[in-house]
Amino acid sequence: MNFKSISFFLSLFCFPIGFLAFINILYASYFDYFLSIETYFITLLISLLMGAALLYYGKNSQKKINFIEQLILIIFTYFLASILIAVPFYLSNYQVTFINSIFESISGLTGTGFSTFKNIKYLDPTLILWRSSSQWIGGLYFLLFLVIIFSNKSFNYKMTDFVYSGDSNLKSEVNIKDNIIKILIIYSVLSFIILLLLSFSGLRLFNSLNMSMTLISGGGFLPTNEINKIISNNFQKIVFFFSLIISMLNIFILFNLFNKKILIKDHKEDFYLIIILILLFILISLNDYSAVNVIISLVSCLANSGLTLFKPDTNLSLYFLLITIIGGSIISNTSGIKLIRFYILLKITSLEIIKLISPNSVINKTILNSDKKISDDNIRISFLIFISFFLSLFILSSLLVVDNIGFEKSFKLSILTLTNTVNSEMFNMQNINFNNLLTSSKLSLIFFMIVGKIELISIFLIFKKVIFKD
Repeated sequence: MNFKSISFFLSLFCFPIGFLAFINILYASYFDYFLSIETYFITLLISLLMGAALLYYGKNSQKKINFIEQLILIIFTYFLASILIAVPFYLSNYQVTFINSIFESISGLTGTGFSTFKNIKYLDPTLILWRSSSQWIGGLYFLLFLVIIFSNKSFNYKMTDFVYSGDSNLKSEVNIKDNIIKILIIYSVLSFIILLLLSFSGLRLFNSLNMSMTLISGGGFLPTNEINKIISNNFQKIVFFFSLIISMLNIFILFNLFNKKILIKDHKEDFYLIIILILLFILISLNDYSAVNVIISLVSCLANSGLTLFKPDTNLSLYFLLITIIGGSIISNTSGIKLIRFYILLKITSLEIIKLISPNSVINKTILNSDKKISDDNIRISFLIFISFFLSLFILSSLLVVDNIGFEKSFKLSILTLTNTVNSEMFNMQNINFNNLLTSSKLSLIFFMIVGKIELISIFLIFKKVIFKD
């Protein structure tokens, strides 16, 4: 195992967290929030020292790691970043335990939104900003992982090649830098646009800043206890809706917006997601619900955010949970099984039936009416991901049932964990107190929040490498 090279790349993920700590120091200084400013100085110092130490250890390495080592890098990044982000929580005046601090930071990094804090409005504004920042940086990291690491053609279980035509050749340092810069610019521009629109809609600048970081990352952390106290008028709802749409779609759609050929070629998945959204909207709107609230909740489910402006009928909670399992675009911050994998399984099943009925039929294996065809590997991986998702669901539900929160809540919470979706009123799960969960349950949730992002198959590949050493 090339630990020196892993160490070098791991160091690069420490410095942005130090930068976020520096931003919080500036914010606290400007608005005279000196109550816990030293915690951000400590975080800044630890991040810089940790990054420098890892960089020094790996500076003379080959700077080249294989796919399994890249997966290990991702897991190390999540755990190391969570420890650094947990520092302000742990050293705050709110008596947050170490495990709760890690839980809060992992929830932010993965964009899940589970929180051990019950009264957000009483928190120090700098800590609220720090929670939102953890989502923003986690969303950025995940997009980089998707394009740079999960685009590996040998282990393409994320299937990014169906919706991304860029050159992700890891042997080319120029291509890696180009992808990083491209994603950073798009992600930052979109965040800034959402911030401006929310501010223009009448939100306080503080709420706009926090909400922009939450929405762009598909997260669930709020700067107050209830979202209805932030999003109230129609214009704010429209901005909220389009912000969720942005987080649901392919991150490169803005970059390709002015290139019609690439837009049509690379964003058919987004087109079908919009169609699904419209059909679901028509279906649910047959009930007596506000049309605006319904469409926002549906987008929130597909974006794996979970934020909602109304409390629907209890009978619809499972329906919304099923929608979250689909998730948004592959090249986005969303989790879930993904539309393309469902599409592959359904299409191959229908083709097999057609072959039985009419053996001489011409079989069309193109995906989403594009020029790309479904391979046997795509079929196997789609089936494996489908099975591994429900295997994860069974394991986590079994672990949570021991915590005496009931089978239904355990099942729902497991789905929300694996899809990195907040436990809101939309799923009738808002009353869960994560503080009261057993330590074993919190550790299970921490592990599966990460699994929800990187897929269970990543863990299997690492175990296979370590145990069989092939």
